[in-house]
Amino acid sequence: MSETPYVRYEVGDGFAVLTLDSPHNRNALSSKLVQELLAGLRAAGADAAVRGVILTHTGNTFCAGADLKEALDSDPATAADIRTQWMVSLLRTILESPKPVVAQVNGNVRAGGMGILAACDLAVAGPESSFALTEARIGLAPFIISLTLLPRMSARSAGRYFQTGETFDAVEAERIGLITVAAADPAAEVARLRGQLRLGSPQGLAESKRLVNAALLAEFDRAADDLAKRSGSFFGTPEVIEGMTAFFQRRPPNWAQ
Repeated sequence: MSETPYVRYEVGDGFAVLTLDSPHNRNALSSKLVQELLAGLRAAGADAAVRGVILTHTGNTFCAGADLKEALDSDPATAADIRTQWMVSLLRTILESPKPVVAQVNGNVRAGGMGILAACDLAVAGPESSFALTEARIGLAPFIISLTLLPRMSARSAGRYFQTGETFDAVEAERIGLITVAAADPAAEVARLRGQLRLGSPQGLAESKRLVNAALLAEFDRAADDLAKRSGSFFGTPEVIEGMTAFFQRRPPNWAQ
């Protein structure tokens, strides 16, 4: 019997649909999900029959960020380096893909999921969506995902949500530039956008995306290594261990008591 995939890959009507389908852990970025998502993105990018990519999810969460259970069960230093490189690779793959990548979300988006959402060319979120950057609450900061979040979000909103960890809705996400459209029916809006994208030639779409992402990718490549080092240096510190432990024990960390 074949292993159940965490990312379903389907192609129809010129679009590859990648569905995050690991609801048991809220589509967390486990090793299995990341590798399957990278494989799907690369397959779509190399397929001449694919005009664009739709990235969506099952369950009530688009992506909860890092798989903290998997991280705690591993050597902290090694796990941090590996997961940091996964995220760098994942974000860069979305940004440099020659195909437009459209996120279709109607659920919770947290931590690394926020970075993925910001990397997408278009992002549509429905009324069941909620967003938060809670890294500071477990002793971390949104190091790697800031590479895609900071160019999208307004400076004031980044200053607020990076530090407070507050939850906000799709309307606010559109207002601050995190998403493209807050839609009552995200599937219908993505279907409309697919129709618009099909009017563009593959070459025209690829070059247009290259223009839009040129400055973002230049800054990405300039800062990624430094941010990766900073990110990795924090895993295994007393505050992060306390933050993760408190999260799993469903209690406030010692600094919040």
